[in-house]
Amino acid sequence: MEQVLDKKKKKFEPKRAHRYYKITGFYEFVIDSIKKSMPPVIAIVIILLLVHFFVMEIPVALKYAVENLPDYGVLAFFYASETILGLVPPELFIAWAGETSSPVLNLFLLALFSYLGGMTSYFIGRRALKIPSVHQYLEVKMAKQLLMARKWGGILIGVGALLPLPFSMASLVAGMLKYPFKNWILIGLLRFLRFALYGAAIFSIV
Repeated sequence: MEQVLDKKKKKFEPKRAHRYYKITGFYEFVIDSIKKSMPPVIAIVIILLLVHFFVMEIPVALKYAVENLPDYGVLAFFYASETILGLVPPELFIAWAGETSSPVLNLFLLALFSYLGGMTSYFIGRRALKIPSVHQYLEVKMAKQLLMARKWGGILIGVGALLPLPFSMASLVAGMLKYPFKNWILIGLLRFLRFALYGAAIFSIV
């Protein structure tokens, strides 16, 4: 009887898990997803660096935004950015929040709007499936990637929520793949954790 119970209580074995992930293509899927999302992020970073050194320093621009733009205007722009591919780094807005009179409140609102922006992207992805060309492209030309994304979609969303990668892109893909919305809701909450951690780090240097 004890032997049967021991067999049922199998311990997690890192080597076996690594082997399973390697055979199923999980590592390849995650790396490929990250690679595909990095070019637009790098492009935005380069543009911001050019603006910083040749047009206006980022801290000066943030100070100007705080002094001249209403909070709701910045938050509305941020929501739009987080819905449309999320190419503007959230760190800039977190730094802006640190310069406002209510940094904690604005940080929470940024996290909330980022979460809602990702949710909007998810439903845009669901609606995009109704376009015949998009549906055909996913089902025919990206059959392999589609299968992997359906299997590991939760990991992709979690990576997008925590790491400096476009969260809306991950959410858009999740919507196109009909990833369960209730699962997205739970995994997407990691977005709040990311903003809390980044806020604590950025507020200490702003």
